[in-house]
Amino acid sequence: MDKVRLALEWFWNPDHVPLVLGRELGWFAEVGLEVEIIEPTAHLDPIRDLVEGRLDVAITEPIHLVQDRAKGHPIVGFTRLLHTNGGVMYLRGRGITRPRDMAGKRIQYPGAPGPGGIAIVRTMIEADGGTCDPADLVPVNCGFSHTNALADDKADVATLAFYNFEVIEARHRGFDAEYFALKDWGVPDFCQLVLIAHERFLAERRDVAARLVRVLRRGIDFIHERPIEARELFEQRIGGGGDAMATAIFAATVPCFTRDFSMAREYYESLEDYCRRTGQITEGSSAAGCWTNTIAF
Repeated sequence: MDKVRLALEWFWNPDHVPLVLGRELGWFAEVGLEVEIIEPTAHLDPIRDLVEGRLDVAITEPIHLVQDRAKGHPIVGFTRLLHTNGGVMYLRGRGITRPRDMAGKRIQYPGAPGPGGIAIVRTMIEADGGTCDPADLVPVNCGFSHTNALADDKADVATLAFYNFEVIEARHRGFDAEYFALKDWGVPDFCQLVLIAHERFLAERRDVAARLVRVLRRGIDFIHERPIEARELFEQRIGGGGDAMATAIFAATVPCFTRDFSMAREYYESLEDYCRRTGQITEGSSAAGCWTNTIAF
């Protein structure tokens, strides 16, 4: 058996169902893989562990891949598995109806007080014809508790919220939640989950990566074709089910699993350009090295 250490980008949730299926239904074993799945203590921990050799593969969002390549880390994306809608979430009736209303507001995001959340909100404000001094935006860090941050009046908006998780969660908790989608307001759509690995891993263990992708394809087909069985197995093994909100989140996540694992070079060029324009990266390698489709196809 070939061992693979794979890190999630967050805690176990329905975004990870293909991995649960591969493990619990024995599909990883069928292709000769022993996959250890690791839940990180913090969102960005896997990057350091990949570079230092403690992990083989990790899940992340495309923007982090671009940012880490710019820092000189030899990390490459090779498979996309989920694409949802998302952006900046807010609650109706609190003075925000369009992006330019976010000027001067409190911005909740996990990386606060880093530049990411401020850059997203400023870009949206300006795309809506408003003006924004970044110094007037107040960063708030409640981790990934986006709904709690808004409900407890610790923040006015929350970014980056995925529709299939945070927006559904907020609505099922009784809040009139809405969101400004990234793609509608000048921000490249990076509400996606991708697999990344060290260049060395893809060069020396390409067949291992290909077998991992094969199981993901099988899992995604199963989810689309037998969603009730997939949900029941996920809840049995991971927990967290049995109520209306969990069921709704799972149902909203199912359509987000993509059968197209590839990504275009032009997409990463656009994302890199956005990160440079907003000061999130200032130097580093070209986006051309961020991604390979040799395994995704």
